Amino acid sequence: MVGSCYTVAPMPRQRLGQHFLADLDWREQVARAIRVSPHSTAPLAKDDSHGWIEIGAGHGEMTRHLLAAGGPVTAIELDPGLAGGLRRLAKEFPQLNLVSRDILKTDIAALTSGRRIRIYGNLPYYITSPILHHLFTFASLIDEMHFVIQTEVAQRLAAHPGTRDYGYLSVVTQFYTRPEFVFEIPREAFQPPPEVTSALVTLRLPGERSKLTLKDEQHFLNFVKLSFSQKRKTLVNNLRSVAKLEQLRAALASSSLRADARAEQLTVVQFAALHALLENS
Repeated sequence: MVGSCYTVAPMPRQRLGQHFLADLDWREQVARAIRVSPHSTAPLAKDDSHGWIEIGAGHGEMTRHLLAAGGPVTAIELDPGLAGGLRRLAKEFPQLNLVSRDILKTDIAALTSGRRIRIYGNLPYYITSPILHHLFTFASLIDEMHFVIQTEVAQRLAAHPGTRDYGYLSVVTQFYTRPEFVFEIPREAFQPPPEVTSALVTLRLPGERSKLTLKDEQHFLNFVKLSFSQKRKTLVNNLRSVAKLEQLRAALASSSLRADARAEQLTVVQFAALHALLENS
C-alpha cells in the first residue's frame, strides 16, 4: 500500500505494507471514483469546504490528486524517507499539511480545523481493521472514507447478512457507515506487486447508527462481537454468558428469529433490537 502510517520495528518496506500505486491509469481511475479528478462524472465543487486526510501518503502519488480538488489536505506519513519528499511537495502546495505520526495514535479531531472531512488511504493489509476501528471513533466528523485495501477485506466490509463474508467487521462497519465495493485493482498496478489483489471501497457516513437509539454503543458492539465469537455456534450458545436460556429464546422469538439463528443471519438493526430486549429482560 502507499506509504506507512503505523509503528513497527525496522524491516523491508514491502513488509511495511508499502506497495505503491504506480500505474497512472489506475491512479486516475481511483481519483475519478473519489471525485477528485476533473474527469469525474461529478467532481467535487472547487468551493467545497471539506478537508482531506490521507493515510500513508507515500511519494504523494494520490496526494496530488487530492490537492487538485482545491481544499486543505493533511498527509499522514510515518516513514521518514517518504516524509522528506512530501515536505518538498508542501512547499509547492501551501494547503498541504504533513503529519509524521502513527495513525493509530493520531487525534483526527485535532487535524480538522473545524471542517468536515473526507479520508483517503491505501491501508496496510494486516492492520486495516485496527485503523478502521480507530477512525470510527471520529465518525461524527467524517462524511466519506475511501480506501484501497485487500479485496477479501473490502468484500467483508460490504457483505450482506447470510453470506460467507458477513461477520463482526461487516456489522461494525455498517453500524458506522454505508460501504460500497467500488472496483478491484490488479496486483500489477502496484510497485512492488502485493501477493493479493486489492480493491477500492467507499464508506459513506452515517450508517445504521444514525437510526438507532442505544444506551451504550460500546456495550452494543461488545454484544455483537460476542455473538460472532464462535461462528459455527448459534446465538443461544454464544450469548449464554449474557442471559439465561429461556430469556435468550424469548428474545429471539420476540424478534421473529429462529431459536437456532446464527449471528451471520442478523442485520445491524436486528442486533440492536435483540440487544435491547436482553438488556431490559
